[in-house]
Amino acid sequence: MSVSIWIINLVVLAAVLEADLGHRKITRMRLIRPLIIAAVIAAFWISGVAGSGTGLWVELAGIGTGIVLGLAAAALMRVYTADNGRMYSYAAVPYALLWVVVVAARLWFAYASNHDIRVPVGTWMYAHQLTTSALIDAFIFVALAMVLTRTGSLAVRSRAWRRAPAAEPAAGEPPGSPAESGEQRAA
Repeated sequence: MSVSIWIINLVVLAAVLEADLGHRKITRMRLIRPLIIAAVIAAFWISGVAGSGTGLWVELAGIGTGIVLGLAAAALMRVYTADNGRMYSYAAVPYALLWVVVVAARLWFAYASNHDIRVPVGTWMYAHQLTTSALIDAFIFVALAMVLTRTGSLAVRSRAWRRAPAAEPAAGEPPGSPAESGEQRAA
């Protein structure tokens, strides 16, 4: 298994967990950093996108899988406005577990395809005329799409909260209700 596969997966995992676990302020740098990481990974490790055939479909499936996993990760992260008016997010153990399981699955497949399941994977790739670089690119696309979807979701949700008007108490709602007292709003 290539060292670059370990580097990509562990850098993405470390960056995401460091940026998201616990209560974290949503800043421009927090939203820009994953874009920088994605650009560096794409520039150095994507060997060439397949333009047709099975390679293209596998790469598109990787992007689709990454988007779905990124949305699942975003759903496990809460976005809220603190009393100071700043936007924060909160992610806990389920969020971290999702990322760890996804990264572990990618690393297991990379290892197993060179050892335990080498023949079945090779046979499948040969039968479908799939190159190794297209398969590797597909797994990189999973990681990048997951990170970018999570970042995009975080940006959209925090921007939506900033623009949302303060909630008015409903008719007949008692004074001191959460809407009136300025308690934290969550997305």
